[in-house]
Amino acid sequence: MNKKMATSVAALAAIASGMVLAPIAVADGASHGDELHATLTPVPTSKVTGSGTAEVELKGNQATVTIKTQGLLANAPHAQHFHIDGKGICPPASAAKMHNGHLSLNTTDGLPSYGKIGASLTTSGDTGADHSALAVERFPMGSSYTYKRTFTVNDDTARSLRAENAVVVVHGIDFNGNGKYDNVLGASDLDPKLPAEATDPALCGPLKMAPTGAVAGGMGGTQGTDAMALSGAGGLLAAAGGALYLRRRAGRQS
Repeated sequence: MNKKMATSVAALAAIASGMVLAPIAVADGASHGDELHATLTPVPTSKVTGSGTAEVELKGNQATVTIKTQGLLANAPHAQHFHIDGKGICPPASAAKMHNGHLSLNTTDGLPSYGKIGASLTTSGDTGADHSALAVERFPMGSSYTYKRTFTVNDDTARSLRAENAVVVVHGIDFNGNGKYDNVLGASDLDPKLPAEATDPALCGPLKMAPTGAVAGGMGGTQGTDAMALSGAGGLLAAAGGALYLRRRAGRQS
């Protein structure tokens, strides 16, 4: 075997053998934070027919939140929050009470199910519960919207998210179907200067952790990173073995 070919074979063997452990190292060392998902469905008795989804990527206390909705009251602001420290569920129809002569469910009625406000999902500025829970000028508008923002949550909210005890609640309903917020249900339980329709919960969804290490696999399935690493390592071991065979064969022929 000539010198050039020997050098190429040796390089191939070194590359293949050196890469065998690389997939395992990448798979073990990669960290993308915690990912949570929620399907947003209408709150019972709200007369809302819309829907939505929510995704949260949590790295430390930094949350990147994406919410998509459709079918809400048009040309109206929709307050939205992380609710925490409740049961981590959406309120059942049995939680509804009579409000201004109508069976409906206001924010307070749902507190035992979804808990207090942990973060206000505003479009800009403060995201705290104390000062921004009803900052209507800083919440999304319209019947359908896509919201995406990265901000820092407090320790209590971060813990609740990781414990799957956080719920996304989108507010604002049109109970009597007249195309605006009015006093059909009386004053809001959160701010008497606002109509209850403006603050009553419309869509709700508990946030749940996405399966860890699952990525798209062949034939429409999924597979974990460990399986991918082992599969990749097996292939590279075969490549290394083939290179070693070629090198030994070349040595015998020279």
